[in-house]
Amino acid sequence: MSIPLEDYAMIGDTRTAALVSRSGDVDWLCLPRFDSPACFAALLGGPEHGCWSLAPRGEGWRATRRYVGDSLVLETVFEGPDGGSVRVVDCMPVRRHWPDLIRRVEGVTGRVSVRGLFTPRFDYGSTVPWFRHDGRRLHAVAGPDHLVLGCDLGLAPPRDGEDHVVTDFDVSPGEIVEFHLGWTTSERRDLPLDEPRDAVERTREWWREWAGRHRYQGRYDQAVTRSLLTLKGLTYAPTGGIVAAPTTSLPEKLGGVRNWDYRFCWIRDATFVLLALLDAGYREEARDWREWLLRAVAGTPEQMQIMYGVDGTRRLPETELDWLPGYAGSRPVHTGNEATNQFQTDVYGEVMEAMHLARLEGIPPDEDAWRLQRALMDFLESHWQDPDNGIWEVRGPRRHFTHSKMMAWAAGDRAVRAIEDISLDGPLDRWRRLRQEIRDEVCEKGYDPERETFTQYYGSRSLDASMLMAPEIGFLPADDPRMRGTVRAVERELTTDGLVMRYTMDKHTEQVDGLPEGEGAFLACTFWLADCYVLRGDVERGREVFEHLLDLRNDVGLLAEQYDPAAGRLMGNFPQALSHIPMVNTAFRLAEHDGEAGQRAARSRKRPEA
Repeated sequence: MSIPLEDYAMIGDTRTAALVSRSGDVDWLCLPRFDSPACFAALLGGPEHGCWSLAPRGEGWRATRRYVGDSLVLETVFEGPDGGSVRVVDCMPVRRHWPDLIRRVEGVTGRVSVRGLFTPRFDYGSTVPWFRHDGRRLHAVAGPDHLVLGCDLGLAPPRDGEDHVVTDFDVSPGEIVEFHLGWTTSERRDLPLDEPRDAVERTREWWREWAGRHRYQGRYDQAVTRSLLTLKGLTYAPTGGIVAAPTTSLPEKLGGVRNWDYRFCWIRDATFVLLALLDAGYREEARDWREWLLRAVAGTPEQMQIMYGVDGTRRLPETELDWLPGYAGSRPVHTGNEATNQFQTDVYGEVMEAMHLARLEGIPPDEDAWRLQRALMDFLESHWQDPDNGIWEVRGPRRHFTHSKMMAWAAGDRAVRAIEDISLDGPLDRWRRLRQEIRDEVCEKGYDPERETFTQYYGSRSLDASMLMAPEIGFLPADDPRMRGTVRAVERELTTDGLVMRYTMDKHTEQVDGLPEGEGAFLACTFWLADCYVLRGDVERGREVFEHLLDLRNDVGLLAEQYDPAAGRLMGNFPQALSHIPMVNTAFRLAEHDGEAGQRAARSRKRPEA
């Protein structure tokens, strides 16, 4: 059985990230960047698909771990049944030249025997490298990849016929053994590596300084700080793009087929990310994300995609890796994402909203942004009535999804407000008429008066938790009777153990999204429910939902995409940006009502009358 996601922690260098298990195994790492092929892929198979284990020998060890202060430096303490203990410190230094990973073993009490087992496998576990030994360093090379492993003890070469390296050693109190793994291209024969001790301290200090700049000071400071650190760890520093997760194909249901590659940047996340970064005071990161967005969507509006690579790459072909058995036997394992070819109307509204938020904060360059927005509005005027694939990227037939139409309304609204409030140039009367036309249609065709709820798509009886975003985008106030009815319907039909499912899952599900039913509760949707409560004045109820979500984090404060209430475990890709982003946003919303320092900046969304 695969290790529960709760047992993993993330370390990263703002270009890629590794997952380290509680038992001391690096089970996932893509080099040199998030979307590169993995050299450790045991997460989606077993140790034979790539793993680096470093832990005490023998049985009965108890592991506790934490991040060192406000950083992505991970510290795991192993305590043995005989009183011996050892500390393992893992980190990826924020990159100056090449990616590297440092693992430090420190003796704490007693004399402890430790084993390191280094099993690299390039191209997602499919390629066994050649090993070359040059004294104190080991080189693993295959195709374009070259790993260099150093250790201050020295390293023995692999034994004849073996495809891994074993390093056994003992540590006593105060003794330290350090490993340093670097990556470069295969044509390079050597790789200079920094002193691990200096690099660990430098990395810890870099993260501490970055975390110390945020301005939230409310009762949820620890949770907000950890979520912001996680989002920074999911940022590809050269471009400012933020990946949805550092992993691929972690299932939404154990043994299921809803297994997708999330190592890309979604346009949908743009608004949520900007709001979180701006509220927290990270203007530079918000500007970089906005700049990534402008570059990524450059071109004609009809060419705009729902997601891009970390550097703005458009072609993300979906491929199945049939040699990997998948997490907990969940197949297929994918790289790339076919959803990049879908048409989703909502992304036009999300781009318009992101640009609107950035403009209110005075983030330049404004001229390029407005030119893009005008082109998007010209396209949307002719295409907002087209059916699309919707926010959840359904692989069934296109439909008139209600959320997509609401976001088309949001696009028109932000265009109107740019003219009215900021005096930008544009066809004001025409866009006002468009905004009203969309609103009238949604309220007529997307609302079921008999059940008093907005529905997933026009004419449907299915519910969709994305309707909970209507107050946030300003489509309707949270206390509007139609929104209250929608919230009641979500509570009644989509909520399990206080957690919200994305949409109605029944025998008709496959007709909607083209896939078998079955997944966990979607954590972002549950944050949106908390927001609805707070926005309508039911603050304590919103706080209760929020704090329930906080309880679902693992011991180092991380959340996946979903949670399975029946199994009591995290599900989906991990850690998930779209779970940590609303955690920050909801915490700021609660801070507004608590009157705490660091509350969200005043950015009027001019919510319409009921």
